[in-house]
Amino acid sequence: MSATATARPARATLTVDGRALSYLDFGGPGRPLVALHGHLSEGASFTALAAALGPQWRVIAPDQRGHGDSDRAPEYTRAGYLADLFALLGHLGIDRAVFLGHSLGAFNAYHLAAERPELVEALIDVDTPADLPDHGDGPLDFVLNLPYTAPTSEELVAACGPLAPFLGLVMRPLPDGSGWRLPFHPQDTVDSETRVRGDHWRQWLATDCPALLIHGLRSQVLPEEQARAMVARRPHTAYRALDTDHFVQQADAEGFAAAVREFLATL
Repeated sequence: MSATATARPARATLTVDGRALSYLDFGGPGRPLVALHGHLSEGASFTALAAALGPQWRVIAPDQRGHGDSDRAPEYTRAGYLADLFALLGHLGIDRAVFLGHSLGAFNAYHLAAERPELVEALIDVDTPADLPDHGDGPLDFVLNLPYTAPTSEELVAACGPLAPFLGLVMRPLPDGSGWRLPFHPQDTVDSETRVRGDHWRQWLATDCPALLIHGLRSQVLPEEQARAMVARRPHTAYRALDTDHFVQQADAEGFAAAVREFLATL
């Protein structure tokens, strides 16, 4: 199977506690890599990475609860996110995988490793800290100014302001045909982001499987001093810096894919 073929995923849905959990499976005969997106994103954001990794790796990219095609959930605790992932792994018959996560996804990945280390062959943390201070208003509070739905896609795009070029590509039609919605709910997003703030050092240091920290040197989220400390304090952890902001995989897709590919080759 070619790299191009692996970038054409099958979308499937798993029911967890009465909710739809949607995921993309890029297929192929390779070892499984579970890719977890951040807030405001979805599994499809890893399409380019799946193509770059080719047939050696089977990339599985869920739309985490409340994102993309997955249903909203009653809460956005770490336990809730992990329960979804455990259900997905069981559904797919995967008993061990590499876990890659960006932002929200990285918190979920290394918390999962801390709780169930036998499931994790390796970790890839994309620009995500072990300690995210709470400074009052969160960086995603601005989404509360966005409408979740609108009667037409044009109206919803217009209401998104500077985010329109991005969100206009990923909004969804409502199931009953009455309008369009964002791929995330603004209030859910803020609730979820609030819950990632705080000290996660215990979970980051709980395992010693091979790990890679990819750091955006102009990150708004992960200071270089903390990135260096995360690598120094955790055994078997490699460091790769890219000249990007926090949104590493969008800002330097080729550099990001190369860093991931080179790390995977060492496993």
